[in-house]
Amino acid sequence: MGLDLVEVSPAARLVYERANAVVGYDLSNLCFHGPAEKLEQTDIQQPAIFVTSVAFFEAYLERGGRRDEFGFFGGLSLGEYTALYAAGAFDFQTGLRLVRRRGELMQQAATACRGGMASLIGAEEADARSICDAAREGDVLAPANLNCPGQVVISGHLAAVQRAMKVAESRGLKAVQLAVAGAFHSALMQPAADGLAAALAESTLEPPRSRVVRNVDAAYYATAADVRAGLAAQLTSPVLWQRDVERMIAEGADTFVEFGPGRVLTGLLRKINRNVKGVNLGSAASLAGA
Repeated sequence: MGLDLVEVSPAARLVYERANAVVGYDLSNLCFHGPAEKLEQTDIQQPAIFVTSVAFFEAYLERGGRRDEFGFFGGLSLGEYTALYAAGAFDFQTGLRLVRRRGELMQQAATACRGGMASLIGAEEADARSICDAAREGDVLAPANLNCPGQVVISGHLAAVQRAMKVAESRGLKAVQLAVAGAFHSALMQPAADGLAAALAESTLEPPRSRVVRNVDAAYYATAADVRAGLAAQLTSPVLWQRDVERMIAEGADTFVEFGPGRVLTGLLRKINRNVKGVNLGSAASLAGA
């Protein structure tokens, strides 16, 4: 990912060069050429996605785009870091160091406890909570991502997740286990949240210069202290993405631009509200047409 972009954008090329210097290894080569099994490791995947998303944003600015065109910024889980970077809450180096540390801590927490996640297709929040209550049996199990109508991700101990999948299927829902390293956005990530809070406390942050909606409660970040608290809490709290998008729409957003690899958010947007426009900038070709 990102290879076609650096071939046409000096700004994007500079982002990858700076990233290599910050992390101390050839992250750009992993993004461009893999191998996939290494790129998909949580501690490498998160910096890779952050850097690639920032590269697309910087390439957009390079071609005449402006930060002040955007009334709102938001991101799903890791994407919140790109949103905060774009809104001026921290510089690139600080953001990448935080993302790298976040990935390391989440990988460590995942290794320490066997957890998992599953997507419940056709479920609403109340359905997911009922299923978790029926399958928990003393384990950690709770909704982790409220993505869009009819799609809720649950997270917790792996055995509990697998029990929940059977309960969901018995109720006529489709359950898909996700290929993730651990139980993200659940109480099993508390050690990671504690470590991230320490890293955030040592980092230079500023109040965002634009409205950034946060995952944990669909409110806006107002201060640097808000950012520190929200990013730490995000690791153990459900991501309220549907509510984030609905709040921005309610307050006037009618066009959303997704920066970075993949089209996940653009797809979710269509399920949340078909009356607004979604644009994905995740390839050099899409950027050229923007």
